[in-house]
Amino acid sequence: MSDSRISVLHAVTDSMSTVLMRGQLAYLKSDGFDPILLSSPGKELDQIGVREGYPVFGVAMKREISILSDLRALFQLCRFLNQKKPIICNSGTPKAGLLVGLAAWLTRVPCRVYTLRGLRLETATGIKRAILTITEKVACFSAHRVVCVSASLREQAIALGLVARSKAVLLGAGSSNGVDPGRFEFTEEKAALAMGLRKSLGISPSQLVIGFAGRFTRDKGLHELVAAFRLIRERFPEAVLLLVGDYEAGDPVAENVRSAIEAEQGIYRVGFTPDIDLYYRVMNVFVLPTHREGFPNTVLEAQASGLPVVTTSATGAVDAIEDGVTGQVVPVGDVDRLSKSVLSLLSDPSKMRLMGRLGRDRVVREFRSEIVWKALASLYRRMLQERGYLVPTECRVETVRCAQTQ
Repeated sequence: MSDSRISVLHAVTDSMSTVLMRGQLAYLKSDGFDPILLSSPGKELDQIGVREGYPVFGVAMKREISILSDLRALFQLCRFLNQKKPIICNSGTPKAGLLVGLAAWLTRVPCRVYTLRGLRLETATGIKRAILTITEKVACFSAHRVVCVSASLREQAIALGLVARSKAVLLGAGSSNGVDPGRFEFTEEKAALAMGLRKSLGISPSQLVIGFAGRFTRDKGLHELVAAFRLIRERFPEAVLLLVGDYEAGDPVAENVRSAIEAEQGIYRVGFTPDIDLYYRVMNVFVLPTHREGFPNTVLEAQASGLPVVTTSATGAVDAIEDGVTGQVVPVGDVDRLSKSVLSLLSDPSKMRLMGRLGRDRVVREFRSEIVWKALASLYRRMLQERGYLVPTECRVETVRCAQTQ
């Protein structure tokens, strides 16, 4: 086969999810590949294409189940793939994993990858869980390799019978895209901006801030976080809960939790922001009481910012910190343990500083974006070689830590 640049299509369902691949396709382009990005139409899709310099395409896909819409999207995707004829197709997020993965299988894309970023079925029940299980099995079946973004997610997917162990791959220590430590590094300028941000929010320099960033949904543990915060305020009446993100219609929080977020004293809500690095600088401890994850990027960002983290033993979340070293792990849904863990940190500033420093060291050592990108490019080259493609001589095939034969 020709050793010209290899076309690589990456696809996610929603344009907002393109942030999950910040810098990734630009790296692949610099490394000899010819990348294309596809998602549902949206400003985020257009912006990343202009910023990183590769073509982007929009095909409407709904996150929730919609048979007629899904069939229409599948037809459009098959037509798109027949036109573009990518050599590699990497789909991620549940609906794109299903529809793009199935279209890639139907059109016989030579190298097919499904990036498993989490399992929505873990917190689903009844018929919805059954449907989600089937869709995950189809997405995994359609792919030659399934990239699991954390070790615990890989084991859970195998245990649930979604994917064969021989097909499931872990890139390095995990994560779908890693993190840029430089973006979250301390500087005097950022410290000054963060102090100004505190003032604009009405938070004094002496107030302790418990931070959260992400979607406002049940499975992110917002109910437990609000309940734990009430207990924390009994010990630290001036403590603040800073929530960065917004509500989502899918898996919505209970109305009483939403009311508390909007009206309860000490709770501050701000929407999604491109300046998340400054908000981490406002926080003293980061909390993610999630019920399920793939690998939480916010936890990496918080640790890169030097924050100690409290999270749960949920799939994916448990991989994101070293329990007792860079943060603390508590059982899923345990409000009492959650509040006590946060209190133990707030009561010991030196412990918080040490955990924060060790957390940043771990991110720099194991989760820099370049580590993940390099491992992904290496996986692509191995797959190309397996299928008889000639890898350009200037490109070395690196080792991918995937433990496929274990």
